[in-house]
Amino acid sequence: MENTLQALKRHQAALHACHRCPEMIPPVVTGQPVLSPVIAIGQAPGEREGPAGKPFAWTAGKTLFKWFSSIGVDEERFRSHIYMAAVCRCFPGKNPKGGDRVPSREEIVRCRYWLEREFRLLQPRLVIPIGKLAIAETMKVQRLADVVGKAFERELFGVAVTVIPLPHPSGASTWHRTEPGRSLLVRALRLIEAHPAWREAVVT
Repeated sequence: MENTLQALKRHQAALHACHRCPEMIPPVVTGQPVLSPVIAIGQAPGEREGPAGKPFAWTAGKTLFKWFSSIGVDEERFRSHIYMAAVCRCFPGKNPKGGDRVPSREEIVRCRYWLEREFRLLQPRLVIPIGKLAIAETMKVQRLADVVGKAFERELFGVAVTVIPLPHPSGASTWHRTEPGRSLLVRALRLIEAHPAWREAVVT
């Protein structure tokens, strides 16, 4: 286990030194180097996450951690027991038409290298993609209502995992605050709470 932890720390050091995407705005943002059977995959950090030095550090994070608190895991415990990854690890910048820029397909592919290495190191059993961009890294998705509130067995990067998608906790989105999204979110959280990998991660 110690060797795996050291390998994960070396991985994150290499990740923090990444400059593969010239249009992305550093710094690289990562979660803590925790050995966990659960990986949460976000979309990309916002402009406040870089200065804060951690993912989901602002408004969306408050909503996200309120969701997990509803199943007994507060923010501090989540960050120290769940590995937090993302589709892209740097802030993509602003969209001139409003909001954050959506990472390009090329940027997503370049950053997928780091996610694949994390899967090989951690061998997770439960994956929680947060938001449609992250869900799309694990399965084809047209509508959130088709996938949120369900569990899927998948092989990702050669690792057999259960995928339980969540909507993005953005304040700009009403999906998770109106029906059917509100009920499907509760169902998804209950599925996460009942999964053996989640219980192993947050109880020990």
